Amino acid sequence: GIGILLFAALLLRLCWRVISPPPAPLNSYSPHVRRAAHAAHWLLYGLLLVLLSRVCDGLDGAVARLTSPTDRGGFLDIALDFLFYASVPLAFAIARPADNALAAAVLLAAFIGTSTSFLAFATLAAKRGMHSSAAYPNKSLYFLGGLTEGTETLAVFAAMCLWPTLFPWLAYGFAAACGLTTASRLWWGWHFFK
Repeated sequence: GIGILLFAALLLRLCWRVISPPPAPLNSYSPHVRRAAHAAHWLLYGLLLVLLSRVCDGLDGAVARLTSPTDRGGFLDIALDFLFYASVPLAFAIARPADNALAAAVLLAAFIGTSTSFLAFATLAAKRGMHSSAAYPNKSLYFLGGLTEGTETLAVFAAMCLWPTLFPWLAYGFAAACGLTTASRLWWGWHFFK
């Protein structure tokens, strides 16, 4: 859908950049403006990597469904997703620690809440012999949804790359949404596993 279209547009931009290098910056631009323009280009390339990872994530599931899904593939899918999700706020914290480190740490803590509540529920569901729910028949483990899933995470990551000065606000806002997801999963787990 939209992710593939954005990915294609950014890929075309990257190809254009390779065959047509950018002109030298005007001398009238201050060093601060030139650094900002350079940073903006790198953030767009970061967005390209975010979209590429999501395209690959979608393709690996489609390929698995055409062949025969394996537990190894299911394990790698979820583990690599969580590592990817952690890498984006970490990159923003490294790029501008004074401005972004606290917001990145809060978002990473929120991601720990969503991932552990997700995996804890899936583990206990498997222990009870439950398999993928009817709503998510192609998942390799029991999938308990929430407010903040892959599409929402991708949209927030894209916004972070497009408007990097808003990173702290976007991170705090998404951390709050992740907190709601964690709370709802804890509630479901408490009531479900009696």
